[in-house]
Amino acid sequence: MPTAKVSNLATDVQPRRRRFVITARAAASFDPLGRSVAAARAFVRDTLQGWGFADIVDDAVVLTSELVTNAVVHAGTRAEVLCLRTEGGVRVEVADRYPERDLPLRHPDERPYADPDSENGRGLMLCAALATRWGVEYTATHKHVWFRLDLPDRPVGTRSAGPVVPDRMLPLADSRVRVAVLQIDAADTISAWNEDAEHIFGYPAEKALGRPLAELAAWPQTPGTGTGIAEALRLSRWEGSYGVRGSDGRVIPVYASHLRVRDAHGEPSTVCLLVHDDERALLQSPVRVPTDSGHFTEPRPADPFEVFIGSPAPDDLDGLLQRTVERARDLLDADAAFLLLATDDETELEVRATTGLPSTRQRFARVPVEAGTNRYGSARMPAVHDDLTAVPGAVPLLEATGMRSAVTVPLKVEGRLTGSLGVAAETPGRYSNEEALHLQFAADRIALAVESARLGELERLRRGSLSFLVEASDLLAGTLDRDQTLALMAQMTVPTLATWCAVYTIADQSSDPYLSYVLHEDEERIDGLKALLSRVSPPDPVREAGARPWTEATLAVGGETVVLPLLARNRVIGMLTLGKPREERFRQEILELAEDLSRRAALALDNARLYSERTAISRSLQRSLLPPGSPAIPGMEVEVIYRAAGEGNEVGGDFYDVFPIRDGAYGFAIGDVCGTGPEAAAVTGLARHALRLLAREGLGGPAVLERLNAAILDEGARSRFLTLLYGELHPQPDGGALMKVVCAGHPLPLRLRPNGQVDAAADPQPLLGVIEDLDLYEQTLTLDPGDVLLCVTDGVTERREGTRMLGDDGLAEVLTTCTGLTAGAVASRVLRAVERFAAEPASDDMAILAFRVPEQRTGD
Repeated sequence: MPTAKVSNLATDVQPRRRRFVITARAAASFDPLGRSVAAARAFVRDTLQGWGFADIVDDAVVLTSELVTNAVVHAGTRAEVLCLRTEGGVRVEVADRYPERDLPLRHPDERPYADPDSENGRGLMLCAALATRWGVEYTATHKHVWFRLDLPDRPVGTRSAGPVVPDRMLPLADSRVRVAVLQIDAADTISAWNEDAEHIFGYPAEKALGRPLAELAAWPQTPGTGTGIAEALRLSRWEGSYGVRGSDGRVIPVYASHLRVRDAHGEPSTVCLLVHDDERALLQSPVRVPTDSGHFTEPRPADPFEVFIGSPAPDDLDGLLQRTVERARDLLDADAAFLLLATDDETELEVRATTGLPSTRQRFARVPVEAGTNRYGSARMPAVHDDLTAVPGAVPLLEATGMRSAVTVPLKVEGRLTGSLGVAAETPGRYSNEEALHLQFAADRIALAVESARLGELERLRRGSLSFLVEASDLLAGTLDRDQTLALMAQMTVPTLATWCAVYTIADQSSDPYLSYVLHEDEERIDGLKALLSRVSPPDPVREAGARPWTEATLAVGGETVVLPLLARNRVIGMLTLGKPREERFRQEILELAEDLSRRAALALDNARLYSERTAISRSLQRSLLPPGSPAIPGMEVEVIYRAAGEGNEVGGDFYDVFPIRDGAYGFAIGDVCGTGPEAAAVTGLARHALRLLAREGLGGPAVLERLNAAILDEGARSRFLTLLYGELHPQPDGGALMKVVCAGHPLPLRLRPNGQVDAAADPQPLLGVIEDLDLYEQTLTLDPGDVLLCVTDGVTERREGTRMLGDDGLAEVLTTCTGLTAGAVASRVLRAVERFAAEPASDDMAILAFRVPEQRTGD
């Protein structure tokens, strides 16, 4: 378990080149165990989020994961993690107790030290790629790897008072200025809703209070690519644009200012001020700079980009693209507008933003760039389409939308195609070359900003994907249970990668795929989805890597459906099926991430299968070593309790047996082979079967044990010494029982009299498997009605807690309390006494064998 400590301080430390001020520190130590890696990630994540460093949490977690893995897994030592908060970022140090280092002696043509395909060295490669600064320091007993992550530069919010300005420069507003005031409690639900909010959005207070804001907000960011609504509500201040779904279903664009507060009881909440998006100046005024004479200057000439987009521009890609299509539609008084972004190789365009179209269902859909049927042939040059019905498929995005005319222009950066912007109208012949020039001018103004935002999104996706795969690998490696592995596969994909998921498994190459697990983000739809998929033939188990469409499921379920093969050890062991609803499409980046996940999941699933098969074989073999059952002995009560030590073991080094020898005679044995586990179980099987065979040959107890001793010695180096109590039981007509026993190195059997007296029922003799010539002898005893004979292995008598041991005397004391109990009750009471003797689970096998002669009942 990790140990941690956190402290706040203000002190100067001197790193290698410059000084920085530490404002807080947090430290934790982690044992050299596999689960410590996940614990270290959670420690760093919680620490940085508590410090408000959400922007650099993912990078810090990924780097810490790799470095702690090097310490606790590869180096096998305890890892110590130290987080230092500074004004500009964080420094994280990971120390282990493996200070050895290799000298950099290699030929220039040889392989470099760090290889992305090797198990070690990747932590330093990631430090070099992600960290602002990093380094390695050695001492005589420790090695320290440290990295520093700086917070990204962002404008700091300020309060300012505006000067007196001419009336013409004041912002426009309705005759009745309305500002919706919402308060969001700690559970992200609406706790206050004023009259202006009712007017703007159409919901009365009783319909809005208690609902999560996320149900009403049409948040512009794609999950995982920027600040989401949950993150925004946790920030101390936030300002920007998003949409709110009104009572009539329309999305109302708003401009919002969020302020995080806490009440008199210290409970946090967020106050949200919202106005119509075109009235944002009510919440945000432009800054005017005073001149040397003290007069305020007129606003600077507007930048062409800000003229088109508006100021301030959205700082995320989705917000920027949505603002772009809305401005493009307004610019040409169009009925609809759309924007597509090009893939890296410029061969396809991906739908990223639309307005005025029923095309949200086509978000992230892709179309080829080059000319041809159903290909977007007007991407690289401006194009005016007078009548789309005359050229079907010229703009695939507008098929079946009712749009008749359109104009499209390319977005280019340094001559490279980065996207396409278009507007459309419901009437033909609406646009001319002049409108195309206007739209191209606007596209040229925004192309660079769009490309910059797109690259930023791709970088965030890459880092988020890396963090996701690290967490997924850790979860999958943490179980060898097949059903749990299937559940983890589905839970990691839904809803992060897909709306629903189905996993098909293949038992062997001659078997058909079997629907093993189904999950939907809406739990109420799981049964219906399972029923639909059961009526569709399973997808073909194709070995081809990557996602491929599954047409049959698409037709049955609706929406886009893809299949990824689960390949492990050069064979297909199943298929991972992912689905989206009709209004959505899979992004290529998501499919690539799903492919990476499927490779890891396939190996984990195959490992779970192999483990299950081997466990089943092991248990089957172990069960074959257990006696088939105890025979019913006339006039006797017999009870056996057996506990094998070790997870998954049914048989260990202790064994027992009760079996018929001939009419009126029964053999019994209880023994303990040196050690535990499979090796001891093998000798257990030899001893139990040999005892039955030899006893039924008519040999007496000493002869049986002498021949068993020779058989054990014949095993040579594999032999193990054995303690054994063997006896013959002869029920008597008068209700008693005659017993002949040989105790070869085993704990002595104890006899309990009806008056509570306990005494040893045999003498100790040499154990088996050590010397060849044994001089064993048989002892005879009689059990009278009410007598109990208790036989145990040393797992009972040697039960320990610290320096205390139950011992023979402790067992005798327990047995004295069993007067009048049945054989089953005696065995159960002994077991409870052994279990309660120590808090820790037993580490040795235990066997308890109890015989009792029932007391004869007298007639009335």
